[in-house]
Parts: sequence; structure tokens; C-alpha cells
Amino acid sequence: MLVNYIGSAVLIAIGLVTILTKKELIKIVIGMGIIDYGINLLLVSFGFNGGTAPIFSFTELTSGAYFVDPVPQALTLTSIVIGACVDAMALALVVMLYRKYKTTDASEIRRLKG
Repeated sequence: MLVNYIGSAVLIAIGLVTILTKKELIKIVIGMGIIDYGINLLLVSFGFNGGTAPIFSFTELTSGAYFVDPVPQALTLTSIVIGACVDAMALALVVMLYRKYKTTDASEIRRLKG
């Protein structure tokens, strides 16, 4: 269980380092995606308790069985969809900038914009 938290922290750290150190816009978008994957892993790890699937029947409700909370899984699915849309929009902006400035280097675009 601790491995999931460590893995998500490593993914978030790799994404932050990528965003802060790279100048290519596509690499920055990839770093944003890596942060998104780390946050999704963290959300799923928070919701894991070691129970069974949350499919309820009358006998399971009266027996006191432990169930996994489905809310973090639903939030993670929503986060995956939103993250994919954000990545697509960011890549579309990178393509537009490339068509205008013929480069994806952020410092070069700032210099050309003047």
C-alpha cells in the first residue's frame, strides 16, 4: 500500500521536474500528463481499503461485509477524462504556436514574440 503512495509521489515529482526544467512545449505537456497520472494513482490509493467490490445484495448488507468505496474510483475516471481533454487542448495550442513561429521552444517563442 505504501508503494502506491511512493509511486504517485515519484510520478508527481518527475512531472514537476519536467515542467520546470524543459523548454520544449511538447515535453512540458508530457510533464503535465505525468503529474495527472500521479494524482490519479494517489486518488485510487486513497480509496483502496481491501474490501470487495461495491455490489450490494441483501445477504452482504446484513452480514457486515467490508466494501471498497466507489467514490474515489468515479473521481479518478472523471479526472482521467478531464486530463485527456486538457492534454489535447495543450497539444492543439502547441501545434498553433508551431505553425506561427516554426518552433516549440518556449524561450525562442518569447524572443520571437518580442
